[in-house]
Parts: sequence; structure tokens; C-alpha cells
Amino acid sequence: MSRLGSLGARLYRGEVGYDFVGKRKIWYGISILITITAIVGLAVRGLNMGIEFSGGAVFTTPKTAVTSAQARQTAQDASGHTAVVQKLGNDTLRLQVSDLTPDQSRKTQQALAKKLGVDTDKVNTDIVGPSWGDQIANKAWWGLGIFMVLVVIYLAIAFEWRMAVAALIALVHDLTITVGVYALVGFEVTPGTVIGLLTILGYSLYDTVVVFDGLKESSKDLTKQTRFTYSEIANRSLNSTLVRSINTTVVALLPVAGLLFIGGGFLGAGMLNDISLALFVGLAAGAYSSIFIATPLVADLKERDPQMQALAKRVRARRASEAAKADSGEPRDGEEHGEDGEPQDAAPAGVVGQRGRTDGRNRGGRGRSQGRRR
Repeated sequence: MSRLGSLGARLYRGEVGYDFVGKRKIWYGISILITITAIVGLAVRGLNMGIEFSGGAVFTTPKTAVTSAQARQTAQDASGHTAVVQKLGNDTLRLQVSDLTPDQSRKTQQALAKKLGVDTDKVNTDIVGPSWGDQIANKAWWGLGIFMVLVVIYLAIAFEWRMAVAALIALVHDLTITVGVYALVGFEVTPGTVIGLLTILGYSLYDTVVVFDGLKESSKDLTKQTRFTYSEIANRSLNSTLVRSINTTVVALLPVAGLLFIGGGFLGAGMLNDISLALFVGLAAGAYSSIFIATPLVADLKERDPQMQALAKRVRARRASEAAKADSGEPRDGEEHGEDGEPQDAAPAGVVGQRGRTDGRNRGGRGRSQGRRR
């Protein structure tokens, strides 16, 4: 078995683990810092909205020897706006200029035709009005809002309202970071970006729901024992699915990284950047939030429940009593028969971890005398 597989098995059995929930204030601080950076970047630089949202024109040239830089400069001089140029097959160019009026579009088309040495009608022009862009933006917001509402309703029914709230906060966290990165990098926001954002929400929820499902099973009848608090059970559930979450995230990130860095960067297929950047950043942020944000938030909310507070008090009292008896050399309470009818080392129902075992020589009469048979 590989080292990662061995570590995953040990995490699953509860032999090792990291206190994610106990150190939640550190993760909250990191998330707040990243989120503030994203919001500042969004406020200062803003989003580079594509013509589908802001309106503008797209010019497609015939086969030409004119370079992308020369065509860009010609379009910018004629329109007074920034132009985005993509080199297509057969040595043709695609220029995109936002916020153009019909008169500016015609002037830009004529300037490009003159630069290329062709007739004006050879430069194909598609004009997108700002009103159509507003409709697309409104539909995108409606789609996002409906998605969020459905997610909250489903999680509240399948699990509980605290988990629904934690998942919603994690989703907003992922969206904010992704949009902030777009503002800082300056990539164009297109309908492909919206599709990417909606896609990463599903990936983000996947890991979160896996942990929540394990936590739901582990916390059944939790108040009937006095060995673990809710936060400790949440941490054990998170550790048991940790390697699985890491593996699925890495496998999902690899092809997206190929689209972003090889397709969009090395091969120059800039049209892939809009969706691949959203997927890459969103997948990474989603994996982080499912481990460091969602589950610790559930533990925080759950620990406010009076039953969980009473349980935590009983757990602390039992541990203090056992520590005092250990110092005095007395046997611990429940060492032989356990409290509440449980064996001393038994964990609550559904909790993954090692269970105490008695010596094989004393179980079920299976042990035999070490002497010679007569």
C-alpha cells in the first residue's frame, strides 16, 4: 500500500488525525484575509465584462498577414476603446471591442479594412447591444439565486438547518474568491465564466455533503455517551474523509489546469481562459472551504445548542474525574463495564476509530492454559 493510502486508512480508523475543528479560528482568519483581498480587488479594479454583458462589437477579418498587435492598435486608435484580439485558424483574426456605438463600430470596421487592404464588407462585424447584455446578466443572477435557494432547502431537509447555513456560507466564500481573482487577473467575464461558476458550486458541495453525511451518522445518539463532544465527532468525521477529498480535488484540478495553462497559456487559445480560470480557482477554493470552513462552522453552530453544551460539560467532568483517579492510582470509572452500559473504549454509534480490545486469552473462553495438556 502506498504511503498516501496507508495514511488514508489510518485517518479512517481514527489512529491519527489533525484538529481542524479545534484550530478553526486560524482557518477563519485566513479565509477572512483572502476574502477581503478579493473584495478590495473587485472594488479597485472591477470586472472586465465581455461584450455579452457590456455591449460592443466583434470583428472577424479574412486571411491576412497583419499581426495581432498591428490589428489591435488599429482598432484601438479608431474606436478609442481597448481591443482584445484572438488569432484564429487560416491566419484570420477576431477582434472584440466593448462599449461601442454603431458609428464607432462602422469607423473601426473601415479602419481595419484599410489596414488589411480589403473591402470594408470583407471585415465581418457583429454588434451586441447593451440591453441584450443586461438580459444575460439578469438571467445569470436569477440562475445563481435559484441554485442557492434549492441548495439550502435540500440540505435543510436532508441534514439540518445548521448544515445548510454552513454550506451556504462556504459557497458564498468560494464565489467571492473566484470573482475577486477575476478582477485581480483582469480576465474577461463571459457567459462561459458564469457556466464555470455554477459548475464549481456543484464541486464545492460534493465534498461538503460527503463530510456532512458522515457527521450525521457519527452523531446519532451522541448525547447518550460522555466520551466525545460534538466538535470532536465532527473532527473525526472530517479526518476520515480527508484523503478522499484531496484525491477527488487533485483529479478534478489536473484537466482544468491543462485547459488553463496549456490551452489558454501555451497554445494561446484565449477563449478557454474564461471558463478554465473559474473552474481552477473555484475547485481549489471549494476544497478548502469544505475542509476548513463548512464543518468547523457546523460545529460552532451546533455547540450553541443547550443539549450539546450539557454534553460538553459532562465530557469535561468525566475527564477531570478520570484524570484525578489516574493520579491517585484508582481504576477509572467504567473501566470494566463502562458508563451508560457501554464498554469503556467504545465510541458512539457511527464514529470511526479504534475500539478497545481485551486480551484474546480472556475473551469468550477462547484462551487456553499455557501448560501441557493432561
